[in-house]
Amino acid sequence: MKKYFETTQRLIESISTEKIRYLYSQIDWNQRLVGILGARGTGKTTLMLQYLKLNYGATYQAMYVSLDRLFLSDFSLYNLAEQFYKNGGVHLFIDEVHKYPNWTIELKGIYDDFPSLKIVFSGSSALLLHRSEADLSRRASIYRLHNLSFREFIQFKSDLQFQPVNLDQILMGHLPLSVSINQQIRPLVLFQEYLRSGAYPYYFEHPALFYDRVVATVKTIIETDLPAIASFTYSSVVSLQRVLAFIADSVPFKPNISELSRKTGVARDILLRMIDLLVRADLLMMLRQDSSPTGYLTKPEKLFLHNTTLAWALSAKNEPDTGSLRETFFMNQVSSLHQLTLPKTGDFLIDNKYTIEIGGANKTKKQIINIDNSFVVRDQIEIGYLNTIPLWLFGFLY
Repeated sequence: MKKYFETTQRLIESISTEKIRYLYSQIDWNQRLVGILGARGTGKTTLMLQYLKLNYGATYQAMYVSLDRLFLSDFSLYNLAEQFYKNGGVHLFIDEVHKYPNWTIELKGIYDDFPSLKIVFSGSSALLLHRSEADLSRRASIYRLHNLSFREFIQFKSDLQFQPVNLDQILMGHLPLSVSINQQIRPLVLFQEYLRSGAYPYYFEHPALFYDRVVATVKTIIETDLPAIASFTYSSVVSLQRVLAFIADSVPFKPNISELSRKTGVARDILLRMIDLLVRADLLMMLRQDSSPTGYLTKPEKLFLHNTTLAWALSAKNEPDTGSLRETFFMNQVSSLHQLTLPKTGDFLIDNKYTIEIGGANKTKKQIINIDNSFVVRDQIEIGYLNTIPLWLFGFLY
């Protein structure tokens, strides 16, 4: 037990609380069981350690433990929690929970047997937590940590604080919003940097090594996280890497599943399952028509890499397609809070209500001119006009 307290103190002493991600203030940390879900590298560990530092400091009432390590054969998460509780423990933080076998069973036991103990757990892959959520649905308050928004990127880079805005504020009041923001920053320069490198907070630690770290993160998800969750053979890992690499060079990808199956050497049903795994692991996003049934056996209309940083890091081409980057950014930021589907006309349909057409600075409304509640979203403009909105402004939703 002593070594876990020592590790906790060492970690919180080294953590900075100057820049805190948006989800921190949304979490009800007083709930008995809190789950923080999100992609590897988005800052879940930092979020927990920041809470520990700001609310506990040097104390035996709170403890952090990461399950992303080798343990002795007789290690038991339940026994650790029991010892912590008997020694006056109040708040237990468990990181990388998906690396521990039967974690849902032991977590349920801890929750039921120690009613005054508060637990926060996280996992780097949403996949296992999604599959296991039903086991804890009556007990856990689940929160999702998305990659950095453009608003957060500005805050992390320049220390300028902007408040999040909702979708209606952007659609109906984008002009005063854009004017107010432009009085403090020149958003277009920062926006180009964000598209290249802005999705993950660790960009600010070592910018020169950033893409190498992104690629390493992706490899860890595929080679370590997913096999810990599903029954994966080595050949499955290789196939999954091949599928992701093919899609990365083709996005936005309109899947011809038969052709993709032939080119990757993966059977159709297994291929669809792999695409579903990559989506749940926050490496891909899929866009379906509103009438399409859900489930991984349904072919998506379009596939995107999960964020624009992945497009730059994973594409074998020197520069990703500009139109693809625009659509990827929009879908990444808006789908964190809203449902996006593929409309009959236009690029995106938000919540079955708003039709969006995305393009460059000269994009017109010609394609959606007769559609109610339709908007043109333009790149490379600082301020919009009427139903024409700057693309970058959708990065202020969270």
